[in-house]
Amino acid sequence: MRIGYFDCFSGASGDMILGAIVDAGLPADALREESARLGVGGFEIDVTKVRKQGFAATQVCVRMTQPAGHRHLTHIVRILDGSTLEPIVRDRAKRVFTRLAEVEAAAHGTTIEQVHFHEVGAIDAMVDVVGAVAGLHRLGVERVECSPIPTGHGTVQCEHGVMPVPAPATAALLTGVPLLATDEPGELTTPTGAAILTTLAEAYGPVPSMTLRATGYGAGRREGETRPNLLRLLIGERTGERDEVDEIVVLEANLDDMPGEAIGFVMERLFGAGAVDVFTTPIQMKKNRPGVLLTALAGAEQAAAVEEVIFRETTTFGIRRTSCVRHKLERTIEPIATCYGRIRMKVGRRGGRIVMVSPEYEDCAAAARAHDVTLLDVMNEARHVWRCGVSGDEP
Repeated sequence: MRIGYFDCFSGASGDMILGAIVDAGLPADALREESARLGVGGFEIDVTKVRKQGFAATQVCVRMTQPAGHRHLTHIVRILDGSTLEPIVRDRAKRVFTRLAEVEAAAHGTTIEQVHFHEVGAIDAMVDVVGAVAGLHRLGVERVECSPIPTGHGTVQCEHGVMPVPAPATAALLTGVPLLATDEPGELTTPTGAAILTTLAEAYGPVPSMTLRATGYGAGRREGETRPNLLRLLIGERTGERDEVDEIVVLEANLDDMPGEAIGFVMERLFGAGAVDVFTTPIQMKKNRPGVLLTALAGAEQAAAVEEVIFRETTTFGIRRTSCVRHKLERTIEPIATCYGRIRMKVGRRGGRIVMVSPEYEDCAAAARAHDVTLLDVMNEARHVWRCGVSGDEP
């Protein structure tokens, strides 16, 4: 599995994320090509090499060539739906903007249909979001992880006046995310940067175990006082993905006094903390109470964070913890071209022999929405194309 790890030692913004992705290997022309697929004009993308406090980095600037007004979520969704972006890119970009709309609506006491995005709804922010999602997709990144995020301190000038750092939207987006204290003044993490990272990231913490393949540094526009204003992106292959044996920690808790929607929320938080898998089993508990057995699987490095979520988010007074040896297939991701677009196939091998092939759910779901067909239609087509490609027969 290819992992993209954002090391936010000096915060993050949309342009810093783009700069780090380009610096890590995405051609600048590829970024311009993906942005052009939005089908809107009025901007140009400048990519330059800069130095921040002695360190080389890439700076990406979306330069407006004509005024851009405010936009509502419906306008942005309409642009994305009318674009020629790949379905999975379009779907993830919508998720980023939906999160932004939700926090803006909450901050201003209105609805997501009524809120307008100020500067985060302008063309430059759309390019930041789409460029980040499409860029990671082009680099083959399958999983995004992130360090704890510093917000900075002091105040920031926004459309509604002077606000403390982090600004309301940024603070809402970072709810549930580990923050990093810093003595650097100013706004280190912007709403756009927070929205992109918190929507895409599946875990937060130290650099994950992986074989490093590429490193990129994205530069922000401000000059740091105590540290260079840079965002680092590390891209690598998960260490141990090709091993047949590893160690997994099983965490279990019995729950009989939590509503179903609360358990669903806990499951989301557990995946965010780095759980490999989370599932529930109906059980019968003491006093004839129906209950739920909550089970989370995690690597040894993520087990403590996953355990903390269970204690914090559930009503349990104890967690059973077991370490197990896990045998697994050697896994690779192999994309194929179908009539519904590009679909990634998860291929499992044992002793060099293919024993399992499965289409990636997110790719299939995005394609099904884009083409207005069933999920099974897309999955069956992907399996058919794969079988024909392996056998050499014509589809």
